[in-house]
Amino acid sequence: MTAIATEYDQQWAAFRTERDTWARQPLGWLSLTGLHWLGAEDETFEGLPGRWRADGEHVHVAVESGAALRLDGETLSADTVLTPGEGKPGLEVHTGDRVIEVIRRSGQFALRVHDPAAPTLAAFTGIPVYQPDPRWVVSARYEAFEVARVVTTGAVVEGLEHHHTATGTVTFELDGATHRLVVFGTHTLGQHLLITDGTSGVTTYGGARRLDVPRPAADGTVVLDFNRTVNLPCAFTDYATCPVAPPENRLPVDVEAGERDPRKEEQAS
Repeated sequence: MTAIATEYDQQWAAFRTERDTWARQPLGWLSLTGLHWLGAEDETFEGLPGRWRADGEHVHVAVESGAALRLDGETLSADTVLTPGEGKPGLEVHTGDRVIEVIRRSGQFALRVHDPAAPTLAAFTGIPVYQPDPRWVVSARYEAFEVARVVTTGAVVEGLEHHHTATGTVTFELDGATHRLVVFGTHTLGQHLLITDGTSGVTTYGGARRLDVPRPAADGTVVLDFNRTVNLPCAFTDYATCPVAPPENRLPVDVEAGERDPRKEEQAS
């Protein structure tokens, strides 16, 4: 007899399909092949057109004759000044099938190279994940801060910082203890947790994992499904600049739920 899939099973399957699609994007995080930090002097980088440098506010690229670099559909010529936003998605400069993403992080500028032919993307077979377990679906209470605050965390790249908008906390019971975590984001754009736990650095990525927080009910209750805890891009590539979890979001239990560390899985296989 064939088992009938429950609504949760169907939602779980759809969620995992979405995550697989995210990972397989031709110019997504698994397509990264380089991260080059810029200094004040002109530099060239193997395989990339142009000479690149940065001052305190801008990136400058000098384009050689015949070098094809395009921004917003326009071909760059001679010297071009680029101004990426702090902590924002980078400016996308196209060269052939690749994208040079020009980013600013903690006042520093870098080039992040996306290539649809990247070995990491070609070798991808799926994101390792714990099988879902009802134990990790918990009811929590959301309490909003009177005024949103900024929480600063470090990053996986030494010397960088991330500044998060914190809107409140969620409190819940797990393994016989009460836990309170800080919630980031906004009701409009979506809220999430950045967490570590006893599995971090063992079977899951050590810097942080992310769990989206649904919009709370009118009485402040919200369901947290830790089975949906996902990896940040830095779990897949050394060329990301992800945040680490703040100390107050480090759970003292082994949350054997959600996505596992793909590189530890490769080492074990």
